[in-house]
Amino acid sequence: MSQILIIDDDEQIQEMLQQIFEQEGFDVVVASDGRAGIRLHRKKPADLVITDIIMPDQEGIETIQKFREEFPDVRIIAMSGGGIVGPSSYLRLAKKFGAMHTFTKPIDMKDLLDVVRKSLA
Repeated sequence: MSQILIIDDDEQIQEMLQQIFEQEGFDVVVASDGRAGIRLHRKKPADLVITDIIMPDQEGIETIQKFREEFPDVRIIAMSGGGIVGPSSYLRLAKKFGAMHTFTKPIDMKDLLDVVRKSLA
């Protein structure tokens, strides 16, 4: 069973994604910021990381950079709902720093599930 690490500071998004992925048969671990996500990944590496961009403590771009430095082969999906400059600017940066795919919130769950399945196939 593939493990997915979800990093998002919004508990509702954590719970929604966890429930959907667990219903699809994935093992899911959640973290509320990038530092916690990296600590969890060090203990038990995930097959796929899904990270928000705008978060307190350690935001998503820095998190992606740190994952790429320490775990260059990990598959990463980035998501964002906005911020001061809008989600598209942040998501372009996320791709530049190593995210395989990006999604704007609110996320089309069918599209996200399709990308996750293909990424883990």
